[in-house]
Amino acid sequence: MTGHIDPTKDVFAQFRKMDRPGPVHMLNLVRLRPQAAYPDGRAATGAEAYAAYGSESGPVFERLGGKVVWQGQFELMLIGPQDERWDRVFIAEYPSVSAFVEMIRDPVYREAVKHRQAAVEDSRLVRLKPLKPGKGFGEIPT
Repeated sequence: MTGHIDPTKDVFAQFRKMDRPGPVHMLNLVRLRPQAAYPDGRAATGAEAYAAYGSESGPVFERLGGKVVWQGQFELMLIGPQDERWDRVFIAEYPSVSAFVEMIRDPVYREAVKHRQAAVEDSRLVRLKPLKPGKGFGEIPT
């Protein structure tokens, strides 16, 4: 089974159309390959390749106002497929939809993303609208 690595053109077009004022949070769930799969065959672990992606794309992310607002270490799938595990779990904040789109189109980022593609076995990238926390479960403040 092939993992989910990059967005499709259709979903990315949907993402762009859903423009609204304010920040966008992106929940990242990333499973790394034991060994990176570079097209040129270079040797690296998935963790090393993902670190290279972070190092090279980080300045673009920061220049456009991006920041990591939460991260955690996966421990156990309590509810959900028991074979899922995630090596990197974090929420990245972008000041706007256009900032995220600009990052994806940046030539430095586009070069860096090759490391991500080599590193990642499977991933989920979930767009979220940040809200203030409610007082209890199920309360969605307006």
